[in-house]
Amino acid sequence: MERMVQTEDLVFEYAKRDEEGNVVGTQRAIDQVSLEVKEGQFIAILGHNGSGKSTLAKHINAILVPTEGTVWVGGRNTKDADELWNVRQSAGMVFQNPDNQIIGTVVEEDVGFGPENLGVPTDEIWKRVEESLQAVGMISYRHHSPNKLSGGQKQRVAIAGVIAMRPKCIVLDEPTAMLDPNGRKEVLRTVEKLRRQEKVTVILITHYMEEVIDADRVFVMDHGRVVMDGTPREIFSQVDMLKEYRLDVPQVTILADELRKRGLDIPAGILRKEELVDVLCRLK
Repeated sequence: MERMVQTEDLVFEYAKRDEEGNVVGTQRAIDQVSLEVKEGQFIAILGHNGSGKSTLAKHINAILVPTEGTVWVGGRNTKDADELWNVRQSAGMVFQNPDNQIIGTVVEEDVGFGPENLGVPTDEIWKRVEESLQAVGMISYRHHSPNKLSGGQKQRVAIAGVIAMRPKCIVLDEPTAMLDPNGRKEVLRTVEKLRRQEKVTVILITHYMEEVIDADRVFVMDHGRVVMDGTPREIFSQVDMLKEYRLDVPQVTILADELRKRGLDIPAGILRKEELVDVLCRLK
């Protein structure tokens, strides 16, 4: 597989200011991060608030550029001003609050806004709008006002707007943080369906551990650094370390870990309730 995203010794610093707006120093938000994402992968980036994960996400779409180090998206250096448009076409962003991303008064107009800005011909725009809304299960709402939709539906419309621009990579920056459990499930099902059908690379930024169990790879961030890196099972097998980084651990994983510590023959890194039930049923 080709590399979709690569960061090499990425550092990002921002100016610290006092109450009067004077610069009093710098704060390092990203500290020597090097990682690689292959085309078509589902990558999850975890971390508590302030860990640097959202700052990292903004580098993938070139909303931010490195203070030091390099970020490549689709083989293009995000520091290269001449490649900025191509980088943003390659990597689409979905933000935490869909209201910040939805600007149209009608769903289909909002989804068509991005392709229109790219100069896509009108007939092609409407084709993309229909395909994108079908992909996220929102075609029946094409003539609705986004303001009348639920949080989960709005987020799916925001995702459709990104899909319509045909990116090779979708970066989701805590897309379920403002949603109820049903809305979160809607959005995650939509993203997984897209990855399978459209073969897009998905980078999910989240602090909900249960959202990452199907990821190909998980990176855990703390204080701007990548402190854990592995498959979901490898990451979840280290319950005590996850707690040290102030991350919530799914209840089934904690229960399995406690039973294992008490002597039951249960493998580390249990991810699903069904998996634990199966293991317990096979114990004699």
